[in-house]
Amino acid sequence: MTLHRLSLAQFRSWPRLELDLDARPLAIFGPNGSGKTNILEAVSMLAPGRGLRAAPAPEQARQGKDAGWRIRASLGDHRVETTAPPGQPRSVGIDDKQVAQTALARLVRVVWLVPAMDRLWTEAPEGRRRFLDRLTLSLMPDHADHALAYDKAMRERNRLLRDQITDPGWHRALEAQMAEAGAALTRNRQDALAQVMAAQEAGAFPAARLTLLAGEGQADDPDPASIAERLAAMRPRDLAAGRTLTGPHRADLGAHWGPQDMPAALSSTGEQKALLLSLILANARALSDQPVLLLLDEVAAHLDADRRAALYDLICALPAQSLLTGTGPELFSDFGPRARALRVAKLDGASRVEDV
Repeated sequence: MTLHRLSLAQFRSWPRLELDLDARPLAIFGPNGSGKTNILEAVSMLAPGRGLRAAPAPEQARQGKDAGWRIRASLGDHRVETTAPPGQPRSVGIDDKQVAQTALARLVRVVWLVPAMDRLWTEAPEGRRRFLDRLTLSLMPDHADHALAYDKAMRERNRLLRDQITDPGWHRALEAQMAEAGAALTRNRQDALAQVMAAQEAGAFPAARLTLLAGEGQADDPDPASIAERLAAMRPRDLAAGRTLTGPHRADLGAHWGPQDMPAALSSTGEQKALLLSLILANARALSDQPVLLLLDEVAAHLDADRRAALYDLICALPAQSLLTGTGPELFSDFGPRARALRVAKLDGASRVEDV
C-alpha cells in the first residue's frame, strides 16, 4: 500500500501542499527552516498520537493556536483525512467514516527517526520508553488499547493515593485492572524487542542486544498476579508519594552491542546514531508483511560517506516507502536514480517545493 498523494492545508509552514509520490525513496532537501521536516511530520500524523514532534494539535496550525489544519492522504485504495479545526481536538476519517486514531495503526505502520532521538541513550528513561512503545505499536496495533487501559486505571489509583484514600477494596480493583493491562504491555514490548533483534543484519550498522528493564533496574514482569502483588506491597510507599512508583509505566530500554557488549550510553555519538539506525531499519524489516512508511529526518548527520552509502543501499532493499530530509542534494548523491529528489524553499514566510 503506497502513499501516492499527500495534501496539506495550513499545516506548519505550508499554507497548501499537493504532493504526488511513488514507491521510490523521496529525498527532500533545502536550508534549515524551509519546511522539510514539516512534510515528514504531516506524514507521521497518519499514525496514532501526536506525530514525530509530539506536538499538541493547536501548535501545528500555520496561523497559530486559534486556527486549524487539515491533512489528506491517499494510501493505496484508502482515503485518509485528519483535521484539527479551531478549538477542537484532532479527528480522523478513513474512506469518509470517522474512526478512532488507533484505526490508523491497522492501515499503515509509520516508523521514524529524528535528530532529537540522537540523545536517546543518554537521556532519561522516558524518552527510551516512548521509543520502545512506538516500535511496539508499529508491530502490534493493540498496544495502544492496553496502554490506554493501563493509564486510565493508574490515573484513578493515583487519585486515591493523592486523596489518601486507603480502602483496600478500591485499590485492589484498580490494581487488578493495571495488572492485566500492564502484563499485556510488557508481553508486547518483549515480543517487539525479540522481533527487532531477529530482523537486525550484520554490516555497516551494529546489531544490538536489547533488554526490557523495570524502573528498579530489574526485568519487567509479564505476569498479572506478580504485578498486582507488587502494587499491593508498594501501596504504603505510593501513598506517601501520592503516585504509583512501580509498574510497566516505569520500564526502560537497555541496549548493548559488539563483541565487548558495549552499553549504548558509553558509545561514541556516531556509534549511537548508527545503533539507532540499525534498530529503525530492523523495525521496518520486521514489518515486511505490512505497509510501512519510513521517515528519516536529517539522517546524514553523524554519518560518514561510507555509512551514508550503505544506509541508502539498505533503504532501497527495504519493503517500505521512505522519505528522507537533508540540507543539500549532495547528501543523497549515492542514491543515484533510485530516489526522487525534491527541493524545498521558503518565500514570504510560506514553504514551496519543486522537483529536481
